[in-house]
Amino acid sequence: MSSKKATTRQRTVAVIDIGTTSVRMAIAEINTAGTIQILEHLSQAVDLGKDTFTRGRIHRETIEECVQVLKSYQQILSEYGIQSADELRVVATSAVREATNRLGFLDRIYIATGITIDPMDEAEISRITYLGIQSELERLGTSTDTVVCEVGGGSTELLLVRDGQVQFSHTYNLGSLRLRKAVDTYNAPIVQSRQLMESQIQRTIDLFHEHIPVDQQRNLVALGGDMRFAASQLIDNWNIVDGGIISTDDLEEFTNDILHMSLDNIVSNYELRVTHQEAETLGPALLTYLCIAKNLDVPEIHISGINLRDGLLQEMALEEAWSKEFKNQIIGSVLELGRKYDFDEAHAQQVASLAGQLFHQLQPQHDLEPRFETFLQVAALLHEIGLFVSNRSYHKHTMYLINNSELFGLGKTNLMLTALVARYHRRATPQTKHAGYAMLDRDHRVAVSKLAAILRISVALDASRNQNIHTIRCMQKGETLILSSPDVADLSLEQLALQQSSDLFEETFGMKILLSNIMTDPQRSL
Repeated sequence: MSSKKATTRQRTVAVIDIGTTSVRMAIAEINTAGTIQILEHLSQAVDLGKDTFTRGRIHRETIEECVQVLKSYQQILSEYGIQSADELRVVATSAVREATNRLGFLDRIYIATGITIDPMDEAEISRITYLGIQSELERLGTSTDTVVCEVGGGSTELLLVRDGQVQFSHTYNLGSLRLRKAVDTYNAPIVQSRQLMESQIQRTIDLFHEHIPVDQQRNLVALGGDMRFAASQLIDNWNIVDGGIISTDDLEEFTNDILHMSLDNIVSNYELRVTHQEAETLGPALLTYLCIAKNLDVPEIHISGINLRDGLLQEMALEEAWSKEFKNQIIGSVLELGRKYDFDEAHAQQVASLAGQLFHQLQPQHDLEPRFETFLQVAALLHEIGLFVSNRSYHKHTMYLINNSELFGLGKTNLMLTALVARYHRRATPQTKHAGYAMLDRDHRVAVSKLAAILRISVALDASRNQNIHTIRCMQKGETLILSSPDVADLSLEQLALQQSSDLFEETFGMKILLSNIMTDPQRSL
């Protein structure tokens, strides 16, 4: 496995994934060329999901189990010399994220071990999954749509990739452990249990079709330990590094065999390969994959050995979470959302382009990290989608639509920031009484004001909606920011719009703003 960017030094790193049924750790060496060499894999069973999905909270004994596992991992990390925070990343998925005592769990782990856990939301998991699977998708080619699917204990994650771009990503509340617990409550015979599971699975699959039409040819790539186990039984000389292909018919036959076995029989029949916790989820997971494959009408399934830890290691190798390629993937997802709401794409693209130019040239003034440019551009592309709902107060509708969408790669906090920036592209300036804005910390409130101020200027610069302005130059002269665009003869409409939209910029940056078609001195430009 290798990254696309060389790192500055060789280092040993580790990632820990606190999942539904186990706590797993991968230790790897990343060399100066960015190549990742796995040194060790470890896994210990902890039934977090059983607690969360049945009781709604993680039991005290389970928390202490997790503490002991992490302490044992710390001893191993010490042997490898892994001590600093930038050499270790610890994440948790739905079993922790959905627990009502999530904060108590996180605090107890920190008190006992000093480890800070990142409870990843759905969008973040999709981003990391894509990082891990990206090289395999490239090998499959871009001529056919590819659906990437992972059925976990608590949720099912789906990515649709077309021409190398993520077109759709979503995480559904359908998981193998959830299915097992739901069926166990009925204490039904095997045949009826299967029917109950298939009914729940189909209800989720029905939600796919808006985004993944059933009448198109596509590849299906399956991630997850349950499918890797099936591959190890169905593929001669199975190699987790190279992956493999199994037919949907073979998967159906194997799934039928598993569903007719008791949990004890599964464990005894596959001694040393399946723990009791894994046996609980094996049948429901395989049935879910099978139903998805049959519904998508794919004759075969590509099985990948990639897991969440591989994606986390890939991110550490890149040493940059917001790479240019990742930003492009986000924008692809954003454009799909904009088209869904019938946005003015030419205007949106123009505003985003101008906003990007202003963001770079005003870097000394706003002093924001590069990732904020992505939030600005997403807000610029989507700032008018609220018109799909109503012309009246459409900026508020825009905020609602963005904040309630699942955009690839943008977690809940980043989505809220982006939604607020889009909301403030017109009308009122940010106020603490406004929903969402009041919940932000000071740094994020300031960032929203800065980005919204830049967005307002960008929108004004395409007031004609003719995309006349291609290049903007910025020059500060005293307390005035002069924008020039020498390639446009008549800027009267944009100048008028700028006068009406510059209040937030003046309040935020303390500068008046003027627009001219006279070229500024490039040596004095920002």
